Amino acid sequence: MLKIAPSILSCDFANLEAEVSAMRRAGADMIHVDVMDGHFVPNLSLGLPVVASLRKKTDVFLDVHLMISSPLSYAQKFVDAGANLVTFHVESESDVQQTIDAIKRTGSLCGLSVKPATPAEVVFPYLEQIDLVLVMTVEPGFGGQKFQPELCPKIWSIRQEIDRRGLSVDLEVDGGIDDQTVSQAAQAGANVFVAGSALFSQPDYRAAVENLRAHARKVSLF
Repeated sequence: MLKIAPSILSCDFANLEAEVSAMRRAGADMIHVDVMDGHFVPNLSLGLPVVASLRKKTDVFLDVHLMISSPLSYAQKFVDAGANLVTFHVESESDVQQTIDAIKRTGSLCGLSVKPATPAEVVFPYLEQIDLVLVMTVEPGFGGQKFQPELCPKIWSIRQEIDRRGLSVDLEVDGGIDDQTVSQAAQAGANVFVAGSALFSQPDYRAAVENLRAHARKVSLF
């Protein structure tokens, strides 16, 4: 199933509740929340209070992406705050298996993310235990970067392995996704697309979401 996940990193923070509600009405499947600690990536962004505040105002699916050094220390807290899916990086300082176990114990869905330079094979040992793989198609930390098409073979490699094992793991891409690049990511096997400025910069959110989905559907395997 194709899913569109608007990243609130690009929204109007002064009107966060209204922005999220508008994207949900526009047909977004989930809301992507980027959490950065200034250590794992050179930027600071949203944290626990924002997730908790959103959960009080909406029951939308919250796709929380932890770009932090110690996800094991915070996984439970983000689930308690309202995250439906907690994704963390294999490159973090936390033990991957322990962090997966900790997230799954909470009852939350669990995702595993890889930076552009990290080989696809790193996630293979964990595919049976997780619900989503997130491939970063830009260096994590800042919005507005350009999609790196040379990462499409990596996306395809993960898709092939998921399918070979007969798993229902979602394959998400994040970074430079717009109505031009989404087709490249979809053709490579992704089915969940994170987009920030490509959606929130448009005057008509519904048209923007439908346009992104239509471009992905033209070439998608799903």
